[in-house]
This record gives sequence, structure tokens and C-alpha cells, in this order.
Amino acid sequence: MNRAPSPTSTVLDDLFGALADPTRRALFTRLLHDGPQTATVLAADRALSRQAVVKHLQALAASGLASSERVGREVRYVATPERLTAVVAWLVESSGQWDRRIERLLGRVGAMPEAQIDAPHQQRGTVGPE
Repeated sequence: MNRAPSPTSTVLDDLFGALADPTRRALFTRLLHDGPQTATVLAADRALSRQAVVKHLQALAASGLASSERVGREVRYVATPERLTAVVAWLVESSGQWDRRIERLLGRVGAMPEAQIDAPHQQRGTVGPE
């Protein structure tokens, strides 16, 4: 059964899609550390044309991870890391779900008789935990 994507999953898809590319991650990191930059400055130390850098910056902007501002004849790009809060929230939620699952599994394993825990090892001819 296919469900319509939730707004949150669409946001996450956009963010992870933008960050999936190593060049975009590098550009985003540079904007975070160095502040607003032009595409020309960002392309200067890369094996990319200015136009290629602009396309990557546009992808970051489309996901909400960067924005641009015209200053005279220049367009300066700035990182907008606030958008990463959606990723952090998703990671915390997913981590919590796994923590609860592991706790339930450990509870079930702890409630099992030791003979039952060792039985799969004995059947395969392997040694169980000592």
C-alpha cells in the first residue's frame, strides 16, 4: 500500500537529497565556516566552473539549506543551517524507536531460559556465549 508522503518526509527527502552530493556538502560546510560567498569565490579553489557551483548552490537553496542575496552586481550565498533541525528531529525520533526496540529485545532474551538461548548454537555446532 502506497501512502502519500507526509510534509516531513518531503522535507527530509529534499534535505538528504541536497546533502547526498559531496560537492554540495563541501559548499555548505564552507558557507557555514566562512560566511556569505559568491559563486566565483567558491569556484576558485575547485575543479568546477562557476556555473557548476551555481547549480549546486541552487540545489542547496531549493532544499532550504542556503539562500542568496544580491549585493550590487554580486550574488552572495549564505548557509541556512536552521533547516537541519528537521534532520536532527528525525534522527532523534528514529534513534528513540531503535532504543525502545532493543530494550524490548533484551527484555525478551533476558526472560528466556538459558537452555533456549544456547539451543541455536548447539544445533549449528557452534559454541554459545560463556
